[in-house]
Amino acid sequence: MSEAPHGAPIKTPGQLIAAVIAGFAVPIIIIVLLAYYVDNSTRTGAGTDSLSEAEVTARIKPLAQVDVRDANAPRVYKTGEEVYKAVCSACHASGAAGAPKFTNTADWAPRISQGFDTLLHTALAGKGGMPPRGGTSPDDYSDFEIARAVAYMANNSGASFPEPAQPASGAAAAPAATAAAAASGAAAGGASDAGAAQAAAAMAAMASVPQTAAAPAAGATQSADASQAGKALYQQVCQACHAAGVLNAPKFGDKEAWAPRLKEPMDTVYNYALHGKGAMPPKGGSSASDADVKAAVDYMVSSVK
Repeated sequence: MSEAPHGAPIKTPGQLIAAVIAGFAVPIIIIVLLAYYVDNSTRTGAGTDSLSEAEVTARIKPLAQVDVRDANAPRVYKTGEEVYKAVCSACHASGAAGAPKFTNTADWAPRISQGFDTLLHTALAGKGGMPPRGGTSPDDYSDFEIARAVAYMANNSGASFPEPAQPASGAAAAPAATAAAAASGAAAGGASDAGAAQAAAAMAAMASVPQTAAAPAAGATQSADASQAGKALYQQVCQACHAAGVLNAPKFGDKEAWAPRLKEPMDTVYNYALHGKGAMPPKGGSSASDADVKAAVDYMVSSVK
C-alpha cells in the first residue's frame, strides 16, 4: 500500500504572514500579562513597604515638635490608670529593672507597709533604677497625678489607700496635691478635727508659697547673707508647717522633735529638704536655690542647739 501524500499547513502567502505575526505577537502578549500579574500581586518580602505613605511619613517626621497649650485653660488631671499606662507600665507591667510588678501582691506588700507617703516620695524622688517621676517632668504630670498613679498601682496590688484629693482650682498643683494626699490619709486613719484643720491650713499655705526668696541686704558678708536667706525662706515657706508642727513636721525650736532627725548626718537632713519627705514636697513647694534651702535648714537647726 502506498502512503497518502502530506500537504503543507501553509499554502498561501497570507497564511505565511499570519503565522509570522502570531509567532511574535503571542509571546509578547504572554510576557506583558505575566509582568502585569507580578506587579499587582501582594508583596510579602522584607522591605517591600518602605515606600508606603506611613513609612515615608515616619522617616521625614521632624525631630522636635511644638505643643501649644492654653495657659488659661482649666487643668484636666489624668486618672491614675491613665498615668500608669502612659508612664509606669513600661517597667511595672513586667517587673523590669526590679520594679514591683503590677497586681503582684508579694512584690508590693513590703512597700505598701511603708505607707502611702513613703511610696509617693519614692515615686517623686526616684529610687534604684527608677528615675524621679518615672522620667517625666512636672510639666508633663503634676505631683497630684503621680500620687493618683501610685494609689492606683498600690490599690490594685493589695493596698486600700484613699484617692488623693484633687487640688483646688488655681492652686499650685504639686505642693497642694502632696499635702492633700497626706491629709486624706490622716483623716482615713482617724485624725482629729483639729489635725484636719491644721492640715487644711498647711495645704493652703503651701499652695500660696512665693516662688522666689527675698534677696539679702546688700553689703553684708557671705555668712550673713546665707543666714538672712535661710531666715527669709523659713518665714516665707517653711513656717507654714514647722511653726506649729503641722503634718508631723518637727516644730521650730522643739529640741525633742528635732532630736531623731539630727541623729542623721546633715547631708541626709539637707536631702530631705531638697527632695521632700513624707507630706513635705521638694523644697517645701518653692523654687528656691539649693543653697537657700540648706540655709533654711541651718536656721531651723540652730534654733534647737
